[in-house]
Amino acid sequence: MKKSDINPMPEYFDRYINLVADVELSQAFDDSIGQLNELDRNLLTRLDGKKYASDKWTVKEIFQHTIDFERILSYRTLLFARREGSIPQGVDEKLLGANMNADKRPIDALIDELKIVRVSTKTMFDSFDDEMLQTGGTNWKYEISVLAMGFSIVGHQVHHLKIIEEKYY
Repeated sequence: MKKSDINPMPEYFDRYINLVADVELSQAFDDSIGQLNELDRNLLTRLDGKKYASDKWTVKEIFQHTIDFERILSYRTLLFARREGSIPQGVDEKLLGANMNADKRPIDALIDELKIVRVSTKTMFDSFDDEMLQTGGTNWKYEISVLAMGFSIVGHQVHHLKIIEEKYY
Protein backbone atom coordinates (compact mmCIF):
# COMPACT_ATOMS: atom_id res chain seq x y z
CA MET A 1 0.00 0.00 0.00
CA LYS A 2 1.09 3.58 -0.67
CA LYS A 3 1.17 6.68 1.49
CA SER A 4 -1.90 7.94 -0.37
CA ASP A 5 -3.81 4.90 0.97
CA ILE A 6 -3.59 6.30 4.52
CA ASN A 7 -7.09 7.36 5.48
CA PRO A 8 -7.54 9.23 7.65
CA MET A 9 -4.18 10.95 7.91
CA PRO A 10 -3.33 10.81 11.62
CA GLU A 11 -2.98 14.03 13.54
CA TYR A 12 0.56 14.86 14.72
CA PHE A 13 2.23 12.02 12.75
CA ASP A 14 1.36 13.68 9.44
CA ARG A 15 4.46 15.86 10.00
CA TYR A 16 6.61 12.76 9.45
CA ILE A 17 4.42 10.93 6.94
CA ASN A 18 4.32 13.93 4.61
CA LEU A 19 8.13 13.84 4.31
CA VAL A 20 7.92 10.51 2.48
CA ALA A 21 7.16 10.04 -1.23
CA ASP A 22 3.87 8.47 -2.28
CA VAL A 23 5.36 5.04 -2.95
CA GLU A 24 4.63 1.54 -1.72
CA LEU A 25 5.62 1.19 1.95
CA SER A 26 8.24 -1.45 1.15
CA GLN A 27 9.84 0.96 -1.34
CA ALA A 28 9.80 3.74 1.26
CA PHE A 29 11.75 1.47 3.62
CA ASP A 30 14.21 0.59 0.84
CA ASP A 31 14.64 4.29 0.04
CA SER A 32 15.32 5.04 3.71
CA ILE A 33 18.03 2.37 3.80
CA GLY A 34 19.51 3.94 0.65
CA GLN A 35 19.46 7.31 2.41
CA LEU A 36 21.50 5.81 5.25
CA ASN A 37 23.95 4.24 2.79
CA GLU A 38 24.57 7.67 1.24
CA LEU A 39 25.47 9.43 4.49
CA ASP A 40 28.87 11.09 4.67
CA ARG A 41 30.21 9.20 7.66
CA ASN A 42 33.45 11.21 7.70
CA LEU A 43 31.53 14.48 7.98
CA LEU A 44 29.26 13.03 10.65
CA THR A 45 32.31 11.85 12.59
CA ARG A 46 33.79 15.36 12.46
CA LEU A 47 30.54 16.70 13.99
CA ASP A 48 31.19 14.62 17.12
CA GLY A 49 29.82 16.40 20.16
CA LYS A 50 28.50 19.41 18.24
CA LYS A 51 25.11 20.87 19.19
CA TYR A 52 23.45 23.71 17.31
CA ALA A 53 21.95 24.95 20.61
CA SER A 54 22.75 24.13 24.22
CA ASP A 55 19.48 22.25 24.80
CA LYS A 56 19.68 20.16 21.61
CA TRP A 57 21.11 16.71 20.94
CA THR A 58 24.41 15.87 19.30
CA VAL A 59 24.38 14.04 15.96
CA LYS A 60 25.11 10.77 17.74
CA GLU A 61 22.20 11.37 20.11
CA ILE A 62 19.91 12.06 17.15
CA PHE A 63 20.86 8.71 15.64
CA GLN A 64 20.34 6.90 18.95
CA HIS A 65 16.96 8.61 19.39
CA THR A 66 15.95 7.47 15.89
CA ILE A 67 16.99 3.89 16.70
CA ASP A 68 15.18 3.90 20.05
CA PHE A 69 11.95 5.27 18.63
CA GLU A 70 11.99 2.90 15.69
CA ARG A 71 12.09 0.02 18.15
CA ILE A 72 9.31 1.53 20.25
CA LEU A 73 7.10 2.28 17.25
CA SER A 74 7.74 -1.19 15.79
CA TYR A 75 6.60 -2.81 19.03
CA ARG A 76 3.46 -0.70 19.08
CA THR A 77 2.82 -1.50 15.42
CA LEU A 78 3.08 -5.21 16.10
CA LEU A 79 0.46 -4.89 18.85
CA PHE A 80 -1.86 -3.05 16.45
CA ALA A 81 -1.34 -5.51 13.57
CA ARG A 82 -2.04 -8.46 15.87
CA ARG A 83 -5.12 -6.72 17.28
CA GLU A 84 -3.79 -7.05 20.80
CA GLY A 85 -5.99 -4.13 21.79
CA SER A 86 -4.06 -2.43 24.55
CA ILE A 87 -2.84 1.13 24.40
CA PRO A 88 0.95 1.06 24.76
CA GLN A 89 2.42 2.97 27.67
CA GLY A 90 3.80 6.44 27.06
CA VAL A 91 7.49 7.15 26.66
CA ASP A 92 9.49 9.98 28.18
CA GLU A 93 11.69 11.12 25.28
CA LYS A 94 13.81 13.35 27.52
CA LEU A 95 14.46 10.57 30.03
CA LEU A 96 15.45 8.17 27.27
CA GLY A 97 17.74 10.82 25.82
CA ALA A 98 19.39 11.50 29.16
CA ASN A 99 20.28 7.83 29.53
CA MET A 100 21.32 6.78 26.02
CA ASN A 101 25.14 7.05 26.19
CA ALA A 102 25.21 7.67 22.43
CA ASP A 103 28.23 9.96 22.60
CA LYS A 104 30.35 7.05 23.85
CA ARG A 105 29.72 5.18 20.60
CA PRO A 106 31.28 5.70 17.15
CA ILE A 107 28.99 7.19 14.51
CA ASP A 108 29.62 4.15 12.29
CA ALA A 109 28.20 1.85 14.97
CA LEU A 110 25.08 4.01 15.31
CA ILE A 111 24.44 4.16 11.57
CA ASP A 112 25.04 0.42 11.21
CA GLU A 113 22.65 -0.30 14.07
CA LEU A 114 19.98 1.92 12.53
CA LYS A 115 20.34 0.07 9.23
CA ILE A 116 19.98 -3.30 11.00
CA VAL A 117 16.91 -2.10 12.90
CA ARG A 118 15.47 -0.66 9.67
CA VAL A 119 15.89 -3.96 7.79
CA SER A 120 14.17 -5.77 10.65
CA THR A 121 11.34 -3.23 10.70
CA LYS A 122 10.92 -3.50 6.91
CA THR A 123 10.76 -7.29 7.17
CA MET A 124 8.04 -7.04 9.81
CA PHE A 125 5.99 -4.63 7.70
CA ASP A 126 6.48 -6.79 4.59
CA SER A 127 4.80 -9.65 6.50
CA PHE A 128 1.59 -7.62 6.99
CA ASP A 129 -1.24 -8.00 4.50
CA ASP A 130 -3.50 -5.10 3.48
CA GLU A 131 -6.01 -5.88 6.21
CA MET A 132 -3.30 -5.69 8.88
CA LEU A 133 -1.93 -2.47 7.37
CA GLN A 134 -5.37 -0.90 7.69
CA THR A 135 -5.75 -1.99 11.31
CA GLY A 136 -5.11 0.73 13.83
CA GLY A 137 -4.54 1.62 17.42
CA THR A 138 -3.69 4.47 19.72
CA ASN A 139 -0.10 5.63 19.51
CA TRP A 140 0.61 8.11 22.23
CA LYS A 141 -2.76 9.88 22.17
CA TYR A 142 -3.56 9.64 18.47
CA GLU A 143 -5.40 7.03 16.44
CA ILE A 144 -3.16 5.69 13.69
CA SER A 145 -3.14 2.78 11.25
CA VAL A 146 -0.35 0.24 10.89
CA LEU A 147 0.30 1.65 7.41
CA ALA A 148 0.63 5.16 8.82
CA MET A 149 2.98 3.86 11.52
CA GLY A 150 5.26 2.50 8.79
CA PHE A 151 5.38 5.80 6.95
CA SER A 152 5.86 7.61 10.28
CA ILE A 153 8.93 5.50 11.04
CA VAL A 154 10.45 6.31 7.64
CA GLY A 155 9.47 9.98 7.91
CA HIS A 156 10.94 10.24 11.42
CA GLN A 157 14.33 9.35 9.96
CA VAL A 158 13.89 11.83 7.10
CA HIS A 159 12.95 14.53 9.64
CA HIS A 160 16.05 13.99 11.76
CA LEU A 161 18.44 13.70 8.82
CA LYS A 162 17.06 17.03 7.55
CA ILE A 163 17.77 18.58 10.94
CA ILE A 164 21.34 17.28 10.79
CA GLU A 165 21.78 18.66 7.28
CA GLU A 166 20.21 22.05 8.03
CA LYS A 167 21.51 22.69 11.56
CA TYR A 168 24.79 20.79 11.88
CA TYR A 169 26.47 20.76 8.45
